[in-house]
Amino acid sequence: MGDARSRWPFQSGLKRPARTNGGALGPRYEQRMSETNTHEELSFGALLEQSFQKEETREGDIVKGTIVALRKDQAIIDFGFKSEGVVNLDEFPKTDGKPKVAVGDIIDVYVESKRENVDGLCVLSKEKADRMKIWDDIQKAYDSEATVDGVITARVKGGLQVDIGVKAFLPGSQVDLRPIRNLDKLIGETHRFKVIKFNKRRNNIVLSRRLVLEQERESKKQETLAKLHEGAILDGQVKNITEYGAFIDLGGIDGLLHITDMSWGRLNHPSDMFKVGDDVRVKVLKFDATTERVSLGLKQIQDDPWIEADKKYPKGQVVNGTVVSLTDYGAFIELEPGIEGLVHITEMSWTKRVKHPSKLYSIGDEVTAMVLDIDISQKRISLGIKQTEPNPWTLLSKKYPVGTVIAGPIRNITDFGVFVEVEEGIDGLVHVSDISWSGRYKHPSDIFQSEIEVEAVVLNIDVENERFSLGIKQLTDDPWRAMPDELLPGNVLEQCRALRIDREQALFELAPGIEGVLPAEEWSSEGFADLTQVLNPGDVHDLKVYEVDSEQHVIYVSRGRV
Repeated sequence: MGDARSRWPFQSGLKRPARTNGGALGPRYEQRMSETNTHEELSFGALLEQSFQKEETREGDIVKGTIVALRKDQAIIDFGFKSEGVVNLDEFPKTDGKPKVAVGDIIDVYVESKRENVDGLCVLSKEKADRMKIWDDIQKAYDSEATVDGVITARVKGGLQVDIGVKAFLPGSQVDLRPIRNLDKLIGETHRFKVIKFNKRRNNIVLSRRLVLEQERESKKQETLAKLHEGAILDGQVKNITEYGAFIDLGGIDGLLHITDMSWGRLNHPSDMFKVGDDVRVKVLKFDATTERVSLGLKQIQDDPWIEADKKYPKGQVVNGTVVSLTDYGAFIELEPGIEGLVHITEMSWTKRVKHPSKLYSIGDEVTAMVLDIDISQKRISLGIKQTEPNPWTLLSKKYPVGTVIAGPIRNITDFGVFVEVEEGIDGLVHVSDISWSGRYKHPSDIFQSEIEVEAVVLNIDVENERFSLGIKQLTDDPWRAMPDELLPGNVLEQCRALRIDREQALFELAPGIEGVLPAEEWSSEGFADLTQVLNPGDVHDLKVYEVDSEQHVIYVSRGRV
């Protein structure tokens, strides 16, 4: 009886008496022995071998057990030993606050003690078995370089904390292929990791997600390389966006989709079209197998809208479009994605003086324009907005026939003349040669000031070039055609008024519309004098005519010869 091999459970035909312990366990043994007798008759050798296995169970071992009964707060486990064991229900996972456990479940248990307690049961632990099994699984994953699944639970110094059954550390440098600024956004996510450091005694486990991603990327890379060639159309995902384009992950290899290859239309920034994570189908434009550089195109998958633009937008066609850009010289109008036309600043209004297109239009405005010209080879369309409205210049010749006297304010003074407003938006030019019959002045501003009102005669209207010519001197007859006798050489003119003076000469009014030039050396009989020191505008003097140049319309006078 002292030998394990001769104990009573293995004597043929005998049944092991049931432990009652209050009657809780007896029925289980009767049911089990009944099932055994019904289904099969165990051989003596099998029973003997089972006995050895039972006796080999030691404290600290992890063994499999079957739940044979449930108490209020305990589960009774048959773990192949002569006595059953007990596990507290608190060690089982819960669903809706109740332990998730049922009779017949097979679980791993840790043998705390084979000594029977007051109920005749051995003390077992499911939690310790699970924990030790987890450590064993992690050890195997570390040794075989396999991966483990885990949930990122918290941000800690230097990285993240991960639950892989036990707490493990994920350094910030091992989180992703590239540094991630906001690690907090990963909390709660489940990922696969590799164990790069393992020390059970110190409870130290270090993980790497980066190694997993690198392996996945390398695997995808080989698949991508097999189908990567110029002209290939591939699916990818937007990985990063810059000012000049977007980087597309083709599967282990990144390609650059330049902003100029994204759309036939205007694009101010790649982010106007894409965001990180977007799926996109692209065409391989260039591929350097040596450097593994890939240039991609998106618009190349679509037809170039300029191919038949001349048929769609013939010269003279009235079109609608959207203002997409404003420059100093005009506005660009998008007629459709990829096709834009330029409205030059001179083609915006018949009458308004447009200093900058932004004074009339804003980006996003809808406008109607006319096609003035189209060049398919250069991909250029010239548009005009004013051409969609009646041309007021065609009415001017009828409204202001040649010889009509008009009155208006001087709007601008230039070196070559003055601009007089004929009506709102239309100015007429009085050229310097049409200001005075004498023309003896340095600049029109010597005679006129802006905004003063003057009269002028209509000389010509050029509708095609939008030019309105006026004359002021034509308001009077040409005095040189009937030169008064008193203006002949040798005559003395009394009380002539000084008009304009500089150091070397002065202009005097000799008769209405006729001026005379007094050189500085003719001021007195003593010779040259600085006229600005001896003469003021408005002074009157008697002068003598000593030369008349009819061709140049110049009369020279002298004070010293009087």
